[in-house]
Amino acid sequence: MDLSTFPPIAVVLGGLQSLVTTLGVLVEPVAGSSAAALGVVLLTLLVRLVLVPVGVSQVRAEVARRRLAPAIADLNRRITDPAARSKALMALYASEKASPLAGCLPTLAQAPVLTAVYSLFAHSEIAGHANALLTHTLGGAALGANLFASLAVGLPAIWPYLVLLALLAVVVETSRRATLRFTGAVTVTTAAPGQEALPGMAGMVRWLPFVSVLFAAFAPLAAALYLVTSAAWTLGERAVLRRVLAG
Repeated sequence: MDLSTFPPIAVVLGGLQSLVTTLGVLVEPVAGSSAAALGVVLLTLLVRLVLVPVGVSQVRAEVARRRLAPAIADLNRRITDPAARSKALMALYASEKASPLAGCLPTLAQAPVLTAVYSLFAHSEIAGHANALLTHTLGGAALGANLFASLAVGLPAIWPYLVLLALLAVVVETSRRATLRFTGAVTVTTAAPGQEALPGMAGMVRWLPFVSVLFAAFAPLAAALYLVTSAAWTLGERAVLRRVLAG
């Protein structure tokens, strides 16, 4: 069963299609054949503007973790029982009105939008009508095609994807390093004294942010464009908020 035909989902996708189309029409005099792609970028910016309070809560959580790092390190040294240590950590966060899960909020909040954009450019029909957005391109590459589908067409259809993936990788790595610089001075291990880190854990944490690049390679070009725009916004937003909230 195609979930996109389920009435509530079809209504959402139809509304999103109309929004992207309208945004594309507004910028068509400037963007020309890339108007729909620019419409996706504008949609992403609108979503991120709405989610600014979520970004603020994330950076506040980072600041709180940095402030609490000495106390957390002390708990790790004093309490060896994992259950007792976890309970003490939760009590510490509660006493400081901080949440260790606040950093996940931006990703969770954007997941429905990214899923909707993915679906919007992955179906030939939306709400029973032909999906006109699939006829639009960016630099010669179809917005509804992924990297591997574009390989059969050749370089003209591949280079926009390669550029977006390279930009996404650069932004993800820059964001990762900025986070390490902000929190690195007070990063502490949550393992009890004498315990070794799980084999491969450090490497997994190192490469985990690049899952979005892998996802973008398999997603429609429009979804990759959304990811690049959102990642660039996140990088700039965090830089500003960290300076403001952390003094």
